[in-house]
Amino acid sequence: MEDLYKTIASPAEGIYTEKRSKFIAIALPVRTVEEVKAYLETYQKKYYDARHVCYAYMLGHERKDFRANDNGEPSGTAGKPILGQINSNELTDILIIVVRYFGGIKLGTSGLIVAYKAAAAEAIAAATIVEKTVDDTVTVLFEYPFMNDVMRIVKEEEPEIVEQGYDMDCRMTLRIRRSSMPRLRARLEKVETLRIEES
Repeated sequence: MEDLYKTIASPAEGIYTEKRSKFIAIALPVRTVEEVKAYLETYQKKYYDARHVCYAYMLGHERKDFRANDNGEPSGTAGKPILGQINSNELTDILIIVVRYFGGIKLGTSGLIVAYKAAAAEAIAAATIVEKTVDDTVTVLFEYPFMNDVMRIVKEEEPEIVEQGYDMDCRMTLRIRRSSMPRLRARLEKVETLRIEES
């Protein structure tokens, strides 16, 4: 079961020049389409005088939510090569924007593909790639006398305690790497009075 994915730790930039055209690539860590839109707006304003602001993004550990945009460049010459770099590096939760300043000499479609691909590759090379785990959460309810039993399991299995509350019953939300969840659940289910809240 694949419960690891790769993304970038923080924004990074790369620059590629070809026949006086300048390609500025910005790689950004993102989690949602809203973030993507906000970044695009920011960079389109920042580089308002650029001829093209092309981009591609990939979201989610399953890498099914993605988009490539040529922003006026010939179809398939900008967004696709940028997305290709995201894919060949197996990254997700990433947005790469490539800003092009035209240098007066046409590059042709193959030249454009090479330039956008190279610019995106520069930004990825400048980024710190990190591996993250796909995590699942579980919420458990149990009676106070069984707190020690639950805490022993938490100590041994090492899930992150997302939140906990003590009213009539104790309530705890735990987050753990997906591959470790079945064992955590199985151990918790053995605790007397404990109920797992299905979300």
